[in-house]
Amino acid sequence: MTSSPETRSYGEDPAQVYDVLLPPPEAPSAAGTVVVVHGGFWRRGYDREHALPEARAFAAAGFPVALVEYRRAGMPGGGVPGTLEDVRDLLASVASQADLPKPLVLVGHSAGGHLVTWAAGQPWAVERAIAGVVSLAGVVDLGASDRLHLGSDAAREFVGTGPGTPSWTAADPMSTLPPKVPVRLVNGADDDTVPPEAADAYVSEATVAGGDVTVQVLPNTDHMAVIDPAHPAFGAVLEAVRSLMPTR
Repeated sequence: MTSSPETRSYGEDPAQVYDVLLPPPEAPSAAGTVVVVHGGFWRRGYDREHALPEARAFAAAGFPVALVEYRRAGMPGGGVPGTLEDVRDLLASVASQADLPKPLVLVGHSAGGHLVTWAAGQPWAVERAIAGVVSLAGVVDLGASDRLHLGSDAAREFVGTGPGTPSWTAADPMSTLPPKVPVRLVNGADDDTVPPEAADAYVSEATVAGGDVTVQVLPNTDHMAVIDPAHPAFGAVLEAVRSLMPTR
């Protein structure tokens, strides 16, 4: 049985926290920590609680886990740049914790997939001890999100502006290619919330730019299945995480 979550702060706002879950003593010893970033189209109505089963599954597989919260659109300080600053600061905090082994593998779902992929493109990614990121049905291309009106134009709500503005560019993973660390995308073929094709341009342009980027599209898998430990798709998620962790 995994440990009860211990909540730690990385800022003064109530949303600037993360829960630490440690694996059970009988689990195999991991060489790094999994950082789980939840989705919800960056909106305040979705918090980390719905990602807790996923976090517990990573802990049960032997990984120390940081399940993070962040300020979201519609909350004081949320949106761009506040949410992005939260991701930067929470990763610095997690990387500084002596009881959380390095390196870090970031796992983000939907809007969380955007945030971890954004982090992969930042100049501080390596100094935050990030070994790589796994995007699960991630919104990795804000332009595609806008054209497809994903989440009823959630990207514009999150950024506060539209394409072509400095804020949009600063928030778009497409603007910092190639990523500084490996990126593994896991998408569901039956996902009608963030369709797999929304990532096509990111994969293509990141690869051309020399990035270590791969994509796996899973059959019979919808938007939420990739974070459901009871679904067969979660096996592929675990393998993607393990592929980025150093071997002992």
